Amino acid sequence: MLHRLLNRLAVTLLLIATSAYWTSAIAQFSFKSIAKDSSVVTTPHVRAELLAHAPQGVGPGQPLWLGLHITHQPEWHTYWKNPGDSGLPTELAWTLPAGLEAGELAWPVPRKIPIGTLANYGYEGTVLLPVPVTVASTFAPGAQAQELTVRLRASWLVCRKECIPEEGEFTLQLPIRRTTALHGAAFDAALKAQPRPVVSGTGGGIPDSQAQIVDGPALQVSVPGLPTALRGKVLELFPETPEVIDNAAQWGQRWDGSVWTARIPLAAQRSNSPSLMPVVLAVQDGGHGAREGYRAELKVLGTWPAAARMAPVPPALEAALQANAAGAAGVAGAVPAPTGASDLSLAAALLGALLGGLILNLMPCVFPVLAIKVVGFTHHAQDRRAHRISGIAYTAGVVLSFMLLGALMLGLRAAGEAVGWGFQLQSPAVVAGLAALFTLIALNLAGVFEFGHFLPSSVASWQARHPVADAFLTGVLAVAVASPCTAPFMGASLGLTATLPAAQALAVFAALGLGLALPYLAASVVPAVAHALPRPGAWMDTFRKLMAFPMLATVVWLVWVLGQQSGIDGAGALLILLVGMALVVWALSLAGRARVWVGSMALVALALMLWVFSPQVTRTAPAVEAAAVPAGDGSPVARWQPWAPGVAESIVASGRPVFVDFTAAWCVTCQYNKKTTLANADVLADLQAKNVALLRADWTRRDPAITAALAALGRSGVPVYVFYRPGQPPVVLTEVLSVDEVRRTIATL
Repeated sequence: MLHRLLNRLAVTLLLIATSAYWTSAIAQFSFKSIAKDSSVVTTPHVRAELLAHAPQGVGPGQPLWLGLHITHQPEWHTYWKNPGDSGLPTELAWTLPAGLEAGELAWPVPRKIPIGTLANYGYEGTVLLPVPVTVASTFAPGAQAQELTVRLRASWLVCRKECIPEEGEFTLQLPIRRTTALHGAAFDAALKAQPRPVVSGTGGGIPDSQAQIVDGPALQVSVPGLPTALRGKVLELFPETPEVIDNAAQWGQRWDGSVWTARIPLAAQRSNSPSLMPVVLAVQDGGHGAREGYRAELKVLGTWPAAARMAPVPPALEAALQANAAGAAGVAGAVPAPTGASDLSLAAALLGALLGGLILNLMPCVFPVLAIKVVGFTHHAQDRRAHRISGIAYTAGVVLSFMLLGALMLGLRAAGEAVGWGFQLQSPAVVAGLAALFTLIALNLAGVFEFGHFLPSSVASWQARHPVADAFLTGVLAVAVASPCTAPFMGASLGLTATLPAAQALAVFAALGLGLALPYLAASVVPAVAHALPRPGAWMDTFRKLMAFPMLATVVWLVWVLGQQSGIDGAGALLILLVGMALVVWALSLAGRARVWVGSMALVALALMLWVFSPQVTRTAPAVEAAAVPAGDGSPVARWQPWAPGVAESIVASGRPVFVDFTAAWCVTCQYNKKTTLANADVLADLQAKNVALLRADWTRRDPAITAALAALGRSGVPVYVFYRPGQPPVVLTEVLSVDEVRRTIATL
């Protein structure tokens, strides 16, 4: 018989591990919290402050400027009005008193920020984004009013190699009748950094600035009327209209007397065809500070080539960007709608979740819990009523646990954290807690200890007195073990939860739980199943000890997962702690003085082990680069490279197809696919023949960029397998790969 307190201990360990995860998540993402009555918002990546400049006070006809002053951490940047090949511009939403009206943001001259084969436009170091404010003649603050309140809600995307969407609410009390000029120098510098208009086409003999469409395709740009001091210098060009030119291209330029000319290639994925194209020109100086620029409006001559057809943004990505959540890093701009990312209805999502839950029973990560339920069902085989109640309680535990896990995931997303299905296994504390739990289960099943030997009889008899609660907690344990697995039909259904209202999303999680519990529920209410079960006997002790081995196999897997997160030292530290825990439970099962002396020494030893080794368990090891992996028979070689935001898009833009494996060490389905289909010699040969680039996105540890990429594909967990093809939407494969499916898809590339 399974130990009486096993399930209560399971829940205790899981609550401790989940609490540790929640605490660390809040600490890490506390910068998302908004200081309601502050003019400053500080995050790990920027310091943003709301500034004002009113040298004559606030009144009709008097100058008034507001601005967001951003100080970036080294190597981080935010974006200009046209962010370039990726990114999002900073957005400002003002709440001003009656009589005040904010104008357009006066964007300073940006910098060109190369990222691999792409190029973005933005700001590094320090930048002030000023906004002019008009004070109407009707402005009447009242005779007694001394100050007015200015409120700003700002959102920005800050990037290095990864991208983090951030936001803040700012409040500033602005004196009405007194001078506000403390930051006058900053505003003067920002205004000097505004592009000045180029004088041309005014009838004074200076021709218009223009861009002639020529073969290439390219734009032949000519800008007369620039200041004499610029002549002979190398200039940079920043188009205000996005998705027209190839931002990262190297292009030639020259001076023909007073006219600056350049030949600039068009973007391969051009989506705009303006007749008037505003651009900003600035001297190429390689610095980071403010600089002068000049704005010209190019008259476009000639006929634009046919523009590339832009696919719509998937609903999941659009929702994630609008909510400024999903830890939405790494992927900005339009993403083609993937083939295979089904536009599911709620009914289809519920059905998919139900089927996925059913199939989840066949996944190897759920097998240890199957053993527990087999023993429990055998115990009640001849008691139909107890059998039925046990099945219903187990089902309730599974369904409610899935809903609780789903609610936690949705809550973390709403708080701005990038999480997806299986997120709890991204925490080393949770993995270590589960390893400890399954070690105790294995030791108990193997007969190493019995809690009844060292606990009060009232506690030890808890299971016998509360069989319904015991069955319920077995359902909780089943969800804890099953959650890292992904079965067919689950991916699209769980991905849809990111776009559904909370009640409908929780219904999907409930359907998933019902599917997992359905076989046991059916077995508990169908008499024929109960009669088919063998009677209790001596075989149960043998069976119980046999089931200790799948538990130990699960521990091996969890230690391996922790090794991927915390490194070999973390895995070794966990093994030492598990040995210490096993020593304690064995010592406490002894009798007489041996129990006192050996148990005391074991407890002291375990305490010392925890003090020395527990930091190694929870630390995060440096990420390991993906390497070339030989196929199972020695040929050919799968040269996997690490995924990063923008890498797949860059490779596809060069005309080469890409296959991305979104995976995690704790995902059993991922590991099965990796060792079978993705290691198949025929599959690897086909990939090599088609020159497919192989990228692996490892989600073992929390990665907001991967979470955002999954959301763009309509998914919220792994595994996900995607083929990207030049000029075509992505193809998303099924969660459990087959060789035929992959080879058929490769043949279409």
